[in-house]
Amino acid sequence: MDPIRNRALGAYLGLACGDALGATVEFLMPREIKAQYGTHREIVGGGWLRLKPGRVTDDTEMSLYLGQAILDSAGWNLGAVADSFAAWLKSKPVDVGATCRRGIRRYMLQGIVHGPESDSDGGNGAAMRNLPVALFTLGDDALFERCTLEQARITHHHPLADAGTLALGRMAQTLIQGGGIKECRAIANRLIAQHRQFRLIPYPGRASGYIVDTVQTAVHFFFFTDNFESCVVETVNRGEDADTTGALAGMLAGALYGAEAIPKRWLEKLEPEVVRRICEQVEGLLRLSGDS
Repeated sequence: MDPIRNRALGAYLGLACGDALGATVEFLMPREIKAQYGTHREIVGGGWLRLKPGRVTDDTEMSLYLGQAILDSAGWNLGAVADSFAAWLKSKPVDVGATCRRGIRRYMLQGIVHGPESDSDGGNGAAMRNLPVALFTLGDDALFERCTLEQARITHHHPLADAGTLALGRMAQTLIQGGGIKECRAIANRLIAQHRQFRLIPYPGRASGYIVDTVQTAVHFFFFTDNFESCVVETVNRGEDADTTGALAGMLAGALYGAEAIPKRWLEKLEPEVVRRICEQVEGLLRLSGDS
């Protein structure tokens, strides 16, 4: 497998593994996780959603629907993306964030693909699903920014959500193309220069669904661990919105360390259909980007 494909596959499978691992401890606080699990490091399902081991949540599901819309359109079609989100919501998913639900229902009822800017839209729902855009637009930053903001604003229209989603996507692209921690730190520094709320030092310690908390947590543990498993385990043990922070940390770590760095015991727990679709989408999205 060539390096770009390996790192892209690592990012997508890493996102799914982080999602499945983190879902077990979503909404718990670190002290509660420690009391129940010690250190939570196995994909065992359960949690507030009572999931089967290996079941993913909205982070991975929305990514897969978005990626399939791009592939089915052989490129970018915002209407097809919005339709795919509507189809996902109609599928009665196991978990739906309130802001995602509101934005998708607005589209379904009114046909609006670009919600108004709102203080209530500062969550992480646009960031968690944006990896297919990063893969499809690899090597074209202007297209990446346009498509990222268009898909984001179907449900989330907030300057910090925009900035955080763009920064995480650019980190993923940089890593897939062979960059490392140094280059990602430069992206983080630019984000912080524009929006001081995202400052990383000292690590504030919150891991909620607010985009600032999510970015700080995923990026902090990505920067201060040295292997895939440690990055994801340390992230999800912060609790709160652990499926999404885990997914995003897994995306970054998978893009840096490659698919082979993901623990086999985690991959074996994922639903085979999810793994199959991820592998197909990586191939197809990279082909559309020209990096195949």
